[in-house]
Amino acid sequence: MKKRALALLLCLLLLPFSLPGVPAETPQNEPPGAGQGIVPAGKEDFDVPCAAAILIDEDSGAVLYEKNAEEKRPVASITKVMTLLLTFEAMEAGKISREDLVPVSEHASSMGGSQIWLEAGEQMTLDDLLKAICVSSANDAAVAVAEYVGGSEPAFVEQMNAEATRLGMASTHFENACGLDQEGHLSTAHDVAVMSREVLLNHTEVRDYCSIWTDTLRGGETQLVNTNKMLKSYQGITGLKTGTTSRAGVCIAASAERNGLRLIAVVLGAASGKERFEAAAALLDYGFSHYENAPVVIPQDAPQSLPVERGTAEAVGLEYAAPQSILMQKGQGDALTAELDLPQELAAPVEAGARVGSVRLKCGEEQVGEFSVTAAQDVSALSFGYCFGCLAYSLVSSAG
Repeated sequence: MKKRALALLLCLLLLPFSLPGVPAETPQNEPPGAGQGIVPAGKEDFDVPCAAAILIDEDSGAVLYEKNAEEKRPVASITKVMTLLLTFEAMEAGKISREDLVPVSEHASSMGGSQIWLEAGEQMTLDDLLKAICVSSANDAAVAVAEYVGGSEPAFVEQMNAEATRLGMASTHFENACGLDQEGHLSTAHDVAVMSREVLLNHTEVRDYCSIWTDTLRGGETQLVNTNKMLKSYQGITGLKTGTTSRAGVCIAASAERNGLRLIAVVLGAASGKERFEAAAALLDYGFSHYENAPVVIPQDAPQSLPVERGTAEAVGLEYAAPQSILMQKGQGDALTAELDLPQELAAPVEAGARVGSVRLKCGEEQVGEFSVTAAQDVSALSFGYCFGCLAYSLVSSAG
């Protein structure tokens, strides 16, 4: 105890000469998939039969192919991806549940196009309506759900546009919840990919609904058959949404997964269902044949903490932001290495979340990503009051 008290007394004497800590730095991680020199293919490399298209990696958002991807176009029932996204968000927030009975208004029952022939005054569970939207692309079901979630379709459309803004879909504007042709109701292949990625990453239940091939409603009276024929023809397909109108042409946002690589292909303005599915398959085939998600292995000797000089704790824990895998050209994953850049020790004070080092991912000599190593908790600098209190406690304990 006497040695401990002496050490604390020495701390008191040295306090005026303590070095200041490094202020917290906001981590600047590159997103997975960024920085490894991926150049999107385009129609000069190969063409697909549609007006606009894009292929992205679902996990990183990296663009692998694009054709007129920023061109504003009607997107037909792919609009319902946003309707689904907002509905799943409301469910996650506890505002609604899939067991809820949703009333059908005169307005919802009046929708044309694809439908399940809802009647005004009818009630159906939210779960059944979600099946109708995802499997049969029912416009009446989409509007009924929009009214239930938003209070009215116009109010729900405001939410759709606000969500589009939040997601950075700068070229998108919605006028309705189902995708029927309407002046000013426009999006782009890029923006469709953004909202498709959002719902697939954060509301995985959408895969369950979109992978249903056939089902029934109303006790077997209403048959549902999925409009996405790729469910039966493409290996690894997981969704997502088809769409067809006279203005939009034939469209699809198709998602698929193979060997840990998840891709999203968007095709807008195809001339027929056959060409739509052919284009989506060609895009997905290109992605799976050219790219892989390579595992990121942090060195086994990576420290889990660093010592702290003149702090109220002797060490601070570390958090590594490196992803489990990173998108790379196929065949290059075996050459992926991780290098640590960390100091020997830190000077107090240390703020939780402060960047204290980095993990650099390299393929040969090329850096393909850099990710932060951050402090797991706060460590205050020793102060006169803290040291004096510890000294007093040590002396009292020693005397007792």
